[in-house]
Parts: sequence; C-alpha cells; structure tokens
Amino acid sequence: MHIEAFRDYCLNKKEVTESFPFDEQTLVFKVMGKMFALCGLERIPSQVNLKCDPDRSVALRAEYDGLILPGYHMSKLHWNTILMEDLPPALVMELIDHSYDLVVAGLTKKLQQELKAL
Repeated sequence: MHIEAFRDYCLNKKEVTESFPFDEQTLVFKVMGKMFALCGLERIPSQVNLKCDPDRSVALRAEYDGLILPGYHMSKLHWNTILMEDLPPALVMELIDHSYDLVVAGLTKKLQQELKAL
C-alpha cells in the first residue's frame, strides 16, 4: 500500500483528523483527538506506526519478521512499525482498522457515544 492510499483509508474513517503536531515530516491521524496512526513522510520505504494489542503484536512480528517491527519511538508493547509497501494491502487495512478500534474502545463512554451518533 502506498502512502496516498494509506492516507485516504485513514481519512475515510469516522471523525478522523490529520495533523503535524511533532514536526513537518510526521503525519499523525487521530480519532476524537486520540492518536491511532503516525507516518514519517521522509521514510523510504514507507513506514507507519499503528497501535496493536500486545499479544497480537508478538504474533504479527513473528509471522512478518522484518516487515512488522516494535514501534519506532513508541511504546514497544502497544505500537508496531509497519513496512506497508511490502505487506498485502488487505493486511495493512486490517491493521489500521485494529488500531482505530483499539483507540475508540479506550475513549470515554461520552466520546464513544458522540462518535456513534455521528
């Protein structure tokens, strides 16, 4: 998956915003103000950081050795760095969905209800 397709997929999710809160090279996607994806635009090949269930992270890193790594500059327990151009697009989309869903599940009940109502 190329970075443009990644960006489009993220932005098509409900209540997602994009910004550059850290620097001009790190694109961040948030749902209801909470980060679920980061992308270093200067990275070649394209890499993204996505939140992931810790048990699933271990399995993914073993299955996709060298393509799914512990999150770069993130909590290694809860984030993975994905070399997305070398992985099947369907898997990348599934991992984006998983990250988004984890963040939504961690929102307050009030924010979850607001999101659901939109």
